[in-house]
Amino acid sequence: MPNRMISRLKDALSWDRVRARALVPAAARAAEWRDHIKANDPVYTSFRSPGLTEKVAGGVFLLLVAALVIFLLLFDWNWLRGPIGRWASVKYDREVALQGDLDVRLFSWTPSVIVNDLKFGGPTWSRDTDTANVGRIEASVRLRKLLGGQIEMPLLAIDRAEVHLIATEDGKQSWDLEPEKPDDGEGARLPVIQRLVISGGHIVLDERKRGLTLDATVNARETANDGDAGFVLDGKGAINRSPLTLRIEGGPFINIRRDRPYHFTADLAGAGSHLTADGSVTRPFDLGQVQATLTLQGQDLADLYQLVGIALPNTPRYRIAGALKRDDSHWTFNDFSGRVGASDLSGDISVETQDRLKVEARLASQRLDINDLTAILGAKTQTSASGDNTTTVSSGVPGKLLPDATLAVDRLQTMDGTLTYRAASVKANDLDIRAVRLGADLEAGILNLDPVAFTFNRGSLNGTARINATRDIPWSAIDFRLSGYPLQSIVPAANGSSPISGLALGRARLEGPGASIHRFAANSKGSISLVVPNGEMRSAFAELLGVNASAGLLRLLRGDQGRSPIRCAVADFNVSGGVARARTFVIDTDVVLAKGSGTINLGDETLNLRIDGESKKPRLLRLWTPINVTGPLTQPRIGVDVGQMVAQGGLTAILGAVVAPVAALFAFVDPGLAEDANCGALIAGAR
Repeated sequence: MPNRMISRLKDALSWDRVRARALVPAAARAAEWRDHIKANDPVYTSFRSPGLTEKVAGGVFLLLVAALVIFLLLFDWNWLRGPIGRWASVKYDREVALQGDLDVRLFSWTPSVIVNDLKFGGPTWSRDTDTANVGRIEASVRLRKLLGGQIEMPLLAIDRAEVHLIATEDGKQSWDLEPEKPDDGEGARLPVIQRLVISGGHIVLDERKRGLTLDATVNARETANDGDAGFVLDGKGAINRSPLTLRIEGGPFINIRRDRPYHFTADLAGAGSHLTADGSVTRPFDLGQVQATLTLQGQDLADLYQLVGIALPNTPRYRIAGALKRDDSHWTFNDFSGRVGASDLSGDISVETQDRLKVEARLASQRLDINDLTAILGAKTQTSASGDNTTTVSSGVPGKLLPDATLAVDRLQTMDGTLTYRAASVKANDLDIRAVRLGADLEAGILNLDPVAFTFNRGSLNGTARINATRDIPWSAIDFRLSGYPLQSIVPAANGSSPISGLALGRARLEGPGASIHRFAANSKGSISLVVPNGEMRSAFAELLGVNASAGLLRLLRGDQGRSPIRCAVADFNVSGGVARARTFVIDTDVVLAKGSGTINLGDETLNLRIDGESKKPRLLRLWTPINVTGPLTQPRIGVDVGQMVAQGGLTAILGAVVAPVAALFAFVDPGLAEDANCGALIAGAR
């Protein structure tokens, strides 16, 4: 059976059968159709045997073609300068004039046009400044490519071009021919140019929003004896009155192919920053496709806003390098690494320029100098040039602790974005911070910082912050919790031993207006609380505070190294108008119960606190002298009020006055504190 089927299949596919059953009938039908056309089609008949009418029509047609050719050969194209200029003026809403000779050569496989003395005026809001004046333009196209729907230019030569570009503070651009069309963020796509020659080009840029001016020469040469062949743009100017330089170089435009990258280098310096790029346009003449190695260095990353339009935080001086890539409206700066101040920094940044600017950044440091991070808050930093590469920090205002650098609200309003940052380790510091983790989200002018997390050797600080930058004066709110922070890190050791020990818990919730950290604090409202549920301090309480007591009191306390347990210490302040007033201020040890009162002015950064104490053991102190803490936060003065002496007594009244506020504070600072801390025993004992 299989052999019979194979035999039938071979018969069916044999050439003779195919020819007999398909080709012969098809050829017969084609012959019949041809004979029908010859016999009945009048057009065919007239061409094969033209009559008088057909001969006359053919002759007229040939005469018209010849006349058209002669007309085009002899036509003075200058007659079209006026109509072309009027049409372009109406279309682009500006004066366009072809003031010199116009020469067109059509009869060639590469038709060409030469335009002399072209004027391209400014838009209606800048009539007095022409956008471009060009001495001579010569351009040719490849006819075969043009008929196929592609534009390929064997030659584009531009001579003596004067270009003046203006960008206003409200975003209008003199070179934008379609201002009503939304910006899609894509780069210019130019036709393929096999030979580009620019002689005596001159560009002036006036970008008024950033105070940027640039005066540049442009040349593109095929060959040069001095080796300066290729494309060169060289300019100088200013940005916010500081010097600016720009130089871009590329290879000669000879036999460039779309499938081969076009190499270039760029060097931009200004606004305290220096940018260098070495890369290529991956698809020549498509400026939306670029890749390069980019190196950035300068005094402050925030200064880059003036050059690239992206809001970055304040930093110490920096130098970083990475891979820059553009894919139309999408830019990436990946695998970059370098140093910012005394810290290393690496990560990836993605920027989307279509519609509203959006930035996503993922940053990390292997070893952070905590002083470098304070620059983000507006502190002034300075990194040493010595081998240790350390960073020193100050508020920027002599004698002040809180920085007063103004937040650039307008920059936050122009973009959206997200940020994550992690520091795996932190250089040794006074606060004993070991790791840092930050997150930020910016949308529609509102900046949310979450988390703000600092890990100490013991304990941590965690919180969130919100800055509403939609107003002229931003409104901020913070909520930070301190957990398990050792008091030894706050009070320095004396004579090799710490005068106080224990773990501190705290919380700060503040909100208010202010364009800087200092101004926010000076206008804030909310609360600040600190609790030490247990610990130890030297029994010589006055010595601990460094009291300038009388010589007799100093002799009494001299040599006393005994330690007393801290049963509970609480400082709870209500903040209004930037002034923190003590609601509860109590320190309870087995020998002393002290209650405090007074204020901390966050605006002028001064202290005015008073601590009144009661001795629990008369054998130690028969009388207690009030202690005053006054002066600036940076250099507080601690002393005794020798004019007032508080007699022992009233211990029960003091304790009763503080029990209720302390109990209410526990849930606010740290849930469950009343159960685990000695403060709970204090309350139980008072009851």
